[in-house]
Amino acid sequence: MGPDLTLLIGGEAGDGIRQAGLLMDKMFVRGGFHVFSVFDYLSLIRGGHNFHLVRVSDRRVLAPKRNVDILIALNDDTVRKHAPKLSPGGALIYDSDSVSEPSVEGADLFPVPLRTMAEEAGGPLLVRNAAALGALVYLLGYDLDILLGVFKDQFKPQVYEVNAKAAKAGYQYASKRFDRLPRGLRPKSGSGRLVMTGSEACALGAIAAGMKFYAAYPMTPASPILHYLARVQREAGIMAIQPESEIAAINMVIGAAYAGVRAMTGTSGGGFSLMAEAFGQAGATETPIVIALAQRPGPSTGLPTYTAQGDLLFVIHASQGEFPRAVVAPGDIEETFYLTAEAFNLAEKFQMPVVIMLDKHLTESFMDVEPFDQSRVKIDRGEFISGEWKGPGEYKRYLFTESGVSPRAIPGTKGAIVKHNSSEHNELGWATADADNARRMQEKRLRKLELVREALKGVSLEVTGDQDADVALLYWGSTKGAVQEAIEELRRDGKKVKGVRVIYLWPFPIEDITEALKGVKKLVSVENNATGQLAKLLRMETGLAVDHLVLRYDGRPMTPEDVLEGLREVM
Repeated sequence: MGPDLTLLIGGEAGDGIRQAGLLMDKMFVRGGFHVFSVFDYLSLIRGGHNFHLVRVSDRRVLAPKRNVDILIALNDDTVRKHAPKLSPGGALIYDSDSVSEPSVEGADLFPVPLRTMAEEAGGPLLVRNAAALGALVYLLGYDLDILLGVFKDQFKPQVYEVNAKAAKAGYQYASKRFDRLPRGLRPKSGSGRLVMTGSEACALGAIAAGMKFYAAYPMTPASPILHYLARVQREAGIMAIQPESEIAAINMVIGAAYAGVRAMTGTSGGGFSLMAEAFGQAGATETPIVIALAQRPGPSTGLPTYTAQGDLLFVIHASQGEFPRAVVAPGDIEETFYLTAEAFNLAEKFQMPVVIMLDKHLTESFMDVEPFDQSRVKIDRGEFISGEWKGPGEYKRYLFTESGVSPRAIPGTKGAIVKHNSSEHNELGWATADADNARRMQEKRLRKLELVREALKGVSLEVTGDQDADVALLYWGSTKGAVQEAIEELRRDGKKVKGVRVIYLWPFPIEDITEALKGVKKLVSVENNATGQLAKLLRMETGLAVDHLVLRYDGRPMTPEDVLEGLREVM
């Protein structure tokens, strides 16, 4: 096992903590390492404690760890909250101009006058982050030129000069007073990997899939998708707008899809609650839309800047009546790109709404990824009529078919009159209360579910670990990193264990998951919610019951340590 360090920088909101963490991410990736970082902030306009946790390793990492190896404190609150998490032999770098001399047992202390350095560099207080990073670079034995290169790419020339001056001052100060840390990080050959969030990956996946219209009302933690798309919309040739509400957003997206445009909205659980009626309208009219749902803890406002997996059963059963939908949950940032692109294909091929289940941990965490392979993104518009309807017969938007999928024309298609209706309707789209028609139309729509389930065979699950293991971990979404790392550790200790991750949660992959769990004697579900929603879904669809739950529901992401501790009574 090579180097694997966790660093944490903390201060008050407005101290530039998120930016400092991102600069560390980019610095380490340019030196050939992998990163995974989490920005933690409160739902406050101003004030409150912020911190950015950066995990750097010579292998790919997808989850944070519980303990901290190096703590950078810009205020007393950071020391008070995070010094107890320092691992044995950890290091505390602190602003000696702002932090009372701390008493931290078992840690190396590195006082640096960061505020003074910021002032001497001619910059605002924010610049002390650069001085702290300069000191960190020296202590790690890293390359200051790599950090300065990141600054040059990140900042305008005048801002670069101030930050570079502060970073050099921090480096020189530390080099004259401190010995380097024994757990250093020597840069290796650089990499061409990118550093991004799940929100950015989701937005890029939508663009790659040919999305042309995005409407969303800001709601943490889905807002960054809107922010990114709004910033690049002219370059990407799309429209990204903020309407007056979530209700308006989904109705605009339905309208755009009705007109033949690939369209998407994004929200969190509270916003999706408002969208639920229109979600049913998309189901009734068989309109292909995509919704990115970034989960956060509820009920109600809950913890708006924290993470959860509490909306799974809600999304699967949302809106009135019964209609087909697909629900997919990426497990990491790279997967978010490709599965977002595929969501548009599913929506159009089967003419139904598709929900991408994200969460705060996935949308707002940073990790390094290889540049995405655009050639892997294939566009399939299904039964989409291009240009002219040539029959047979009169165009029927809701034609009864064996598959349940009808030919889809858009207004203006030559030879077709297109009628959509959210009331129950006949094949032409006229509203009718005829009993036989109602039964047949319901069966037509629901036939799509089996078609989708068949299409997703072989890709609905990811099975890892020992195929013949007696113990299996069932999980979904952003718990992927923590669970897979725990599985690796258990296997290194000689224990046999299998991981079964459900990627396409609806229609539930009954056949695939039943096969994957054959021979398993102890089944453990690992989830970021309080009630084991995936475990309930498994029992509802297959009759299989889990033996043990490992749950976390305090708004914080699952860590490998959480999983391992939860398995103590099982393994």
